[in-house]
Amino acid sequence: MIRLTNDYLTVLINPFGAELTSVKSSDTEYIWTADKQYWGRHAPILFPIVGRLKDNQYQYQGETYQMTQHGFARDNEFQVDSQTDDQVTLSLTQNSETLAKYPFKFKLTVKYELRDHELSVSMTVTNIDEKEMIFQLGAHPGFNVPFNPFEGGFDDYHIRFAPQKDYTRVPLKPPYSDPDDTSTVDLRKPVELNHELFNQDAQVFELDGEQVTLLLGNNLSETGVSVHIDNAKYVGVWSPYPKESPFVCIEPWWGLADTINADGNLEHKFATNRLAPQDKFTGKYEVTFF
Repeated sequence: MIRLTNDYLTVLINPFGAELTSVKSSDTEYIWTADKQYWGRHAPILFPIVGRLKDNQYQYQGETYQMTQHGFARDNEFQVDSQTDDQVTLSLTQNSETLAKYPFKFKLTVKYELRDHELSVSMTVTNIDEKEMIFQLGAHPGFNVPFNPFEGGFDDYHIRFAPQKDYTRVPLKPPYSDPDDTSTVDLRKPVELNHELFNQDAQVFELDGEQVTLLLGNNLSETGVSVHIDNAKYVGVWSPYPKESPFVCIEPWWGLADTINADGNLEHKFATNRLAPQDKFTGKYEVTFF
């Protein structure tokens, strides 16, 4: 386990999946504990897809490939490229197993940098192939709700959006996206958390690459987190249903699950990104803990 520290926070990162597993101040654990009765992960990295493929498969250049939800990065060991007391860079490149699922040569680099009360996370995809690369990317950090046992229950928490305005919501017809049935949601007021909110899976909002901050907290204490998203197309807010799970995920996404009418062709896939050979793409977010 990789440990980053400064005067305010201690951060643990698992090279398996390059997954953030803990962020602690003196008396608070902010990151979900991965209790398997609810959800056995902390903050997986989603690559090269976000969400689920129709029938867990797709076609590319006449071949059919199998891939399960959220891709394979979260289930691969990353190499540690560099490390200091307050930052670490890890990377994953293609191997025989990934090429059987995803026929592209790539390098996925994940950098964690601790600055005072803030953890910066950047995920860079490099196309090291000789052909254009089609991919999606996402983060999936889970936060304990409540942060501490004496700070209320799940229904006492809310998420505030900044800027406060109308956002487009993309519904899920679990487990697929339905971008033809979007609605407008007024997020000038907080999203009050309750488990029924997730009875159709995640709440997904279009960000269109704008800088947006989501603040998770309550009115009973000053403990909370703010997630500043630099350039994502979407953000997902999720907690398992119908389990009454004591955590919520705030997920910057550069992609979405297949649509309900997807034809399975990767080149037609909804909400993808494309990289020319040798080009790079970086998705970034920062979390402030208070």
